[in-house]
Parts: sequence; structure tokens; C-alpha cells
Amino acid sequence: MTELLFLYECETLHPSQLRPVAERLGLTVQAASHTYRQLARRGLVALRDGRYRPTFEGVAWLHETLGRLEDDVRRRLAHLHVIRSTRAVALSDLRRNDPVSLEIRDGLLSARPGSSGTSRGRVARGGAKGRIVEVADLEGIVTLEPSTVSIRTLSESDLADPHLADRLRALVGAEGEYLAAEGLEPFDALRRATPHRIHRFAVGAAAREAARLGVPGTIVVMDRDLPRLLAEFSGPDPPPLDVLPLPKGARPSRGRRRA
Repeated sequence: MTELLFLYECETLHPSQLRPVAERLGLTVQAASHTYRQLARRGLVALRDGRYRPTFEGVAWLHETLGRLEDDVRRRLAHLHVIRSTRAVALSDLRRNDPVSLEIRDGLLSARPGSSGTSRGRVARGGAKGRIVEVADLEGIVTLEPSTVSIRTLSESDLADPHLADRLRALVGAEGEYLAAEGLEPFDALRRATPHRIHRFAVGAAAREAARLGVPGTIVVMDRDLPRLLAEFSGPDPPPLDVLPLPKGARPSRGRRRA
């Protein structure tokens, strides 16, 4: 791609120096000089009368490559569909043609009356509160505010603590929050402390997805397994992490320290 853009600049600008070409392409002069030498070895560009110009073969290669690129872009664009309608959970009773705003509520795409939100539409098929409705004529983007994933570590001494269930019970949040255990001991300790559902498969990936949709999460893990769990949050755009040992007493405040 760099060679293609370099040759295009030479064909359209006929530069006498490489610096202007390098600046337009975001390259260093050394990189532009290297690109020129590569193209020159293949007989695609030459310095003639003090100006960098494509050769006859270079112009032919430029047209052929740009044509292939155009065809490739058209094929890719044909697979991209502009979303004009969607389904969402009604936050109140909605009727056909009602204007609505879309937002993420408890991890679910939801529709509320009015058109003041960043993503708006019109009800195509209405329904009662809590039911799925169809929304058409979409415009705007749904704002996603990622939530924090709280990770609490257990030590071997914690497992022997007779008050462990009380400490874990104080940690558990609302029913809708994501609660998970990484490993057998944390799962066994959590199920003795709360009737809430405890996730235990693909914990890192599920917590990332929940946090991306604004659902806060809590994961309990043995301190010896913490590095392996944290590795699951590596990569682009990880959620905010709040990593602390399980508190000895009162429920901790979320987000007190981030890792």
C-alpha cells in the first residue's frame, strides 16, 4: 500500500524532492527513500530531469493495482449492511409510530418514549412494557458506557475462615450483576454464601462482554490463579478492573482502586 501511494504521489505531483512525498504519506524521509529504491529496482519509478516520475511500467502497474483495489472495496462494501431497524425491550407501553430513544439498560437494548437520546427511531410494531418491540427509521449511535469488573482474591487462610460466607455475602451485588467464580474453591465458597446464579465457564470473556454492555461484574478467584485470570483481559479495549483481596469485614466500595 505504501508503494502504491508513493507511486500515485509521483504521478500526480512530479516531486523534485522526497520530503514532500514523505510528509503527505506520514513517512520519514528515510522510509520514502527506501520505498523509492524498492520501486526503482523493479523498474516502476525513475528520477528524470530532476523529478520523480513513474515509468511506463509504473503507470501500468498503478492503474492495474488501483483497479483491483477498487473492485475489492466494492465487494467488501456489498457485505456491509446499514441497519435501519432493530428489536428492543420496551421500557414502557409503546404504540406504532411512537418516537423512541434506544439505550442499553441492564445489558439489553431498550426503547423508551421520546427522541432525546443519541439513538432514535420510530416504533414499527408496538408492545407492552417489558415486551420486545420493533423499531424502524433508526438514526444515531447507541452510547455504551463500560462498567468495572471487580476481582476479589481468596487465600488459603480465607478458605478456613468460618466467617467466609458472611464476607462473600457482603460482596455480592444486585441480582442483575454478573457474578462469577474462577476455580472450584471460589465456586464452592460462593454457592454457600448466596442463592444468586454463579457463572463459572469462560469467566473472563463473559465478564468482558457484560462490562462492555454496562453490566458490572464481580469475580472471585484464588490468589494463586489471579495471573491466569488477568491474562484473559489482555488485548484491545479491556474493561476497567478493580483488583483487591477479599475484605475482612464490611463491603468494599467499588472502584476504590483500579489495576
